[in-house]
Amino acid sequence: MSDRPPGVDPDAGTDRPSAGRPVPDAAPPEGGSEGRLRRDVARQARRMDRARRQGQRTIWFSLGMMGMVGWSIALPTVIGVALGAWVDHAWPSRISWTLTLLLAGAGVGCLNAWRWVRQESEHD
Repeated sequence: MSDRPPGVDPDAGTDRPSAGRPVPDAAPPEGGSEGRLRRDVARQARRMDRARRQGQRTIWFSLGMMGMVGWSIALPTVIGVALGAWVDHAWPSRISWTLTLLLAGAGVGCLNAWRWVRQESEHD
């Protein structure tokens, strides 16, 4: 037997980094962390299986994805500028509707790109 108190690493005094530190109890984690761990592991396994089935993605796929993200930002921005210029021309005012709708279009485009990328990453 050892003269160490219970709960202390049996390799205390060795070169191991954990030597002499308390050993965590083997009791299952409290709360839903065990279920969350199982879900995370299952999700990772599904992603790995899908990656094996799809194989290596090519450079063309990556360029296409960048193009989709770019267009999803650029198109609403250009539409906002065009609509703002038309409003400024039709109803002149102190407010620059071109600038206002440019920013609104860029915001909508960024939200759209974020949603699209998040959706694609959930599929992975």
